[in-house]
Amino acid sequence: MKNRIRIERAEHNISQAMLADKVKVSRQTIISVENGKYIPSTELALRLSEVFGKTVNELFFLEE
Repeated sequence: MKNRIRIERAEHNISQAMLADKVKVSRQTIISVENGKYIPSTELALRLSEVFGKTVNELFFLEE
């Protein structure tokens, strides 16, 4: 699964640590999600979508 978390963070000028605090996870979790090594839970995906004002489908998508 790919995602736009790193891009959205850059566009909103939010650090990994700031994002982690906002969605109540560790910075390491954000790093793992951005690198595609961790597929977030539905709850985390929804929290991320709220932070960026995007739908889950706009943030995450399946690889071909």
